[in-house]
Amino acid sequence: MKTKVRISENKVCPLEHAVNTISGKWKIPIVWHMNQGIKRPADFFLHIAAMNRRVLTRQLKELEESGIIFKTIIKEKPLEVEYRLSPSGDQLVAALWNLNDWGTRLLATGTVNKGKY
Repeated sequence: MKTKVRISENKVCPLEHAVNTISGKWKIPIVWHMNQGIKRPADFFLHIAAMNRRVLTRQLKELEESGIIFKTIIKEKPLEVEYRLSPSGDQLVAALWNLNDWGTRLLATGTVNKGKY
């Protein structure tokens, strides 16, 4: 039998907060690619297909507000910006590597979710 952890109204579940911080279709791929170094907005379109500029801008803003990435303005006109991971973002990448390793082990053992929960 599963038991739910009940959180009172004035407390936040750390796992739920972490998941909410990185929720969104593109946040994890964005952070994953930023692990390779400083990126400009156009760089993401080379690695992440089917994402439009408006969505990218919103996801980058949310990641910046969460403290996962830093934004640096290079030039005002025309506007040029660069993004890099913050120390919190580096910690997130380490957690993503662990998740990647876990997924690799699942695939290697043939333990793949077939949509049954």
